Amino acid sequence: MAFDYDLFVIGGGSGGVRAARVAAQGGARVALAEESRYGGTCVIRGCVPKKLMVFASEFPDAIAEAQAYGWTVHAGGFDWTTFRTKLHAELDRLEGVYRGLLGKNGVETFDMRARIVDPHTVELADGQRKSARYILIATGGRPVKPDLPGAEHALVSDDLFLMEQLPKSILIVGGGYIACEFACILNGLGVQVTQFYRGAQVLRGFDDEARGLVSEEMIQAGINLHLGTNIAEMEKLADGYRVCGTNGQEAIFDQVLFATGRAPNTRDLGLEAAGVAVGRKGEIVVDDYSQTSAPSVYAIGDVTDRVNLTPVAIREGMAFVETVFGGNPTPVDHDLIPTAIFTQPEMGTVGLSEEEARKRGPVEVYATSFKPMRESFAGRSTRVLMKLIVCAETRRVLGCHIVAPGAGEMIQLAGIAVKMGATKEDFDRTVAVHPTMSEEIVTMKTPVRSA
Repeated sequence: MAFDYDLFVIGGGSGGVRAARVAAQGGARVALAEESRYGGTCVIRGCVPKKLMVFASEFPDAIAEAQAYGWTVHAGGFDWTTFRTKLHAELDRLEGVYRGLLGKNGVETFDMRARIVDPHTVELADGQRKSARYILIATGGRPVKPDLPGAEHALVSDDLFLMEQLPKSILIVGGGYIACEFACILNGLGVQVTQFYRGAQVLRGFDDEARGLVSEEMIQAGINLHLGTNIAEMEKLADGYRVCGTNGQEAIFDQVLFATGRAPNTRDLGLEAAGVAVGRKGEIVVDDYSQTSAPSVYAIGDVTDRVNLTPVAIREGMAFVETVFGGNPTPVDHDLIPTAIFTQPEMGTVGLSEEEARKRGPVEVYATSFKPMRESFAGRSTRVLMKLIVCAETRRVLGCHIVAPGAGEMIQLAGIAVKMGATKEDFDRTVAVHPTMSEEIVTMKTPVRSA
């Protein structure tokens, strides 16, 4: 059978665009359909605009520090409109880059929704049908709201970049990294932030000691954090929301943001007709090579709900191309992935938490918490944490956790050592760079505890 394309990609985010571009560079006939903006969650509604908002929100502390260091600083208020205008101009530029990469490499693009009709056919929103030897689903995920009266009027993370004006007060519901990052961002931009999380501590799944410090610093910075608390009742008013918490408190907020989870974008994709199996949360079930239960259909990125990070989606896309078009079956390595949470202070982490490591065998824990020189000189009480989890038998570093300004930059480099299987003695043999915060990673000689 003659196909219209060798590959049809559904989804123009980081993973889908990379797979389409690299397959086309190798000589494949490739098409891609995207119903929204090119760049996907990361570029348009996630990592990139969020990080720019993080930068914007850090200036109040930077200005206060500058004054403490002897600078005369005259700062006015924050102009959301000015920032937002420049932000959207940057996102437009980046979307143009993504479109350009596809065009230059001969990928045919369709700016519309596509769904699967059968294992080799997709139907576009205008009724066109296109056939392909392989179909790659890279439709990502979307934020979800709880089933609660009034929740339909509230915000999700996608909406924050589109706000006409900053609210004076906001309630953020959730305790994951998205909730905590935006709590810190909005707090830094001058919004009165209250956060409800139903669990005992924010950032579930991360190292207990590290997330405990992040939580303390968030509270210290002025975020009104309520743990073990959820919304009991919520009512939309003319100019805000009346919210009753399960802790018995009632308050009115200008806005409410739900950061309570994301779901794979698999609705109305035609997966059942194509014989593509999905899991309990709607995620596409794939094997180690990103192949679905339909042999000609593959899926990568957040729609598979494996490790929902942009660099992982890109790696999955590259591995897919290598497997299918390069003749070199390449599984994706999801082990020891470094990651950063852009709270204030940031958290960088790679490998096992202390809690996870203890379940696997005896460990030694090396940790230190201190006031960094820069903040201490400025009279601030901010604390940072450097922590290594070491296997007591092999001496291999099983986990590294950093809570500090710039932790994301530090963990990228520490991640190389941990991924290589470095031992505690390898760290010890490395001469410290002084004076830095990160030198503590190689100067901790005595474990604080063994388990």
